[in-house]
Amino acid sequence: MQKLASSYDKNSITVGVLGSHSAEEVGVSAKSMGLPTVVVCQKGREALYAKYNRHLYDHVIILDRFSDMVNEEVQEKLRELNTIFIPNRSFSVYVGYDNIENEFKVPLYGNRMILRAEERNEERNQYWLLEKAGIKIPKKFDKPEEIDRLVIVKVQQKKKPLERAFFYASSPEEYYRKAEELIKKEVIDEEGLKKARIEEYVLGQKFNANFQGWGLKEVFDDFDFVGFDDRKQVNLHGILSLPARDQLSINVPVKNEEIGHYGLTMRESKKPMVYHAAERFLRICEKEYPPGIIGLFALQGAVAYDSDDPEQKRLTFYVFDVSPRIPGCPCVGPTSPEMRRLTIKYRRLLKKYGCEGITAPMDLPMLEIKYAAENDELDKIVT
Repeated sequence: MQKLASSYDKNSITVGVLGSHSAEEVGVSAKSMGLPTVVVCQKGREALYAKYNRHLYDHVIILDRFSDMVNEEVQEKLRELNTIFIPNRSFSVYVGYDNIENEFKVPLYGNRMILRAEERNEERNQYWLLEKAGIKIPKKFDKPEEIDRLVIVKVQQKKKPLERAFFYASSPEEYYRKAEELIKKEVIDEEGLKKARIEEYVLGQKFNANFQGWGLKEVFDDFDFVGFDDRKQVNLHGILSLPARDQLSINVPVKNEEIGHYGLTMRESKKPMVYHAAERFLRICEKEYPPGIIGLFALQGAVAYDSDDPEQKRLTFYVFDVSPRIPGCPCVGPTSPEMRRLTIKYRRLLKKYGCEGITAPMDLPMLEIKYAAENDELDKIVT
């Protein structure tokens, strides 16, 4: 893939993305940097990209299924367009890791081999990486009988492979009762429950910390922080908006299905611990999944009092999920003060490319692709 990217026409690089998750973000940032775009859509799900936002994409490919991307004629079309493909979560889920690693012969921005680490049931997964990096994570319980405090059970929804149906329990008895209720209502199934992760529920404010890891470190930097966000979920937030007595009077399964995002800021005095976590995570990824993380990624966690501090005087950043690819956080651009800082930092390059500033996290991968193409260094940012 590095050899193929090096053979591309550097004056005609196209940015590709699967039409889901964060494809609008990719389209906006690519076009703002003057890069042509191609979006790959699934029939029946193409309207947002092929109709309502057609101006964001120079080329639209519509397939019967997303997984048809690995068909040779589709790949050939992408290679003819000199495509650098941007992986998002939907790409991982619908195309599949085996296909991405072995069949999808189109240069991918970033590290295609680390995408699989997002899955909790993989051997060298995100938790394995976090532990090796020495990053604080919630206590894990190997079986329900071990539950001795409030826990969150992360289990995949039965009918939606992209979504999870979290539930909470404070004892083994409560775990089995709630699990049985969700199985009866067909929200989850036994197979999903066997693979579920049971972990301590961290009582703190959630912060999804978003970063850009650079491939061209000598030009840009090691990494940059781009801002915080948190998620709005169906139907959790609808339930939480009710008065307590009304919450207790309804009997509906809680679904943590993400439906939106909102921006956050953090006290400056506490931000260094987030930078330290990112730095540690990048180093372990370079060692275990070379060349490490290139592109946007997120450490999803919460700031809470350290459970190892009995007097509760020390705050820490717990990480309980990692997005080793584009997090899909469209709110961060307009809500994060970091965009102004990054505009100052990369002002010279932005001015060269006729850009007024960094307005969204996705601008950073496009800036690196633009620079790499112009300087014959695409091989350093793709796999």
